[in-house]
Amino acid sequence: MIKYKVTLTHQEREELLEISSKGSHKSQKVLNALILLNCDQGEFQDESVKNEDIAKVLQISMRKIDRVKRRFVEEGIEVALSGHKGERVYKRKVDGDLEAHLIALSCSEPPEGFSRWSLRMLADKAMELEYIENISHETVRRLLKKRVKALEEKGMGYTAASKR
Repeated sequence: MIKYKVTLTHQEREELLEISSKGSHKSQKVLNALILLNCDQGEFQDESVKNEDIAKVLQISMRKIDRVKRRFVEEGIEVALSGHKGERVYKRKVDGDLEAHLIALSCSEPPEGFSRWSLRMLADKAMELEYIENISHETVRRLLKKRVKALEEKGMGYTAASKR
């Protein structure tokens, strides 16, 4: 197993001390800052602390300490503190045209035998009319919820909240 040696500059130590002692930060960021401060083997560190002692005091695993040290050495202080950003890109299924069709469909008369449109019926009808190849009722719900919120903010349309 590779041993990573953490050596912090004076500026990095000050930044980590500030994160661990002041302000409001995510708990994992504070924990990672404490790990780096205690693992420092640079000239600005007063005493060396063993990984076992750090793990015991912070109640974390040795593996976490190794991961934080590795990220610091290989990728820098920001990645070591906050982790990686998500890189996955999601392709949007709903564009403005489909959104308009779904809203118009939801405002139209429901099918015979029903008093109103359900989310599943709207999704099925959109696929039946070939507006989209496939869509879930949950996507329809999010789209209509977004639309209702926009109407509420503008003070338009009827909502349950406006009836009170």
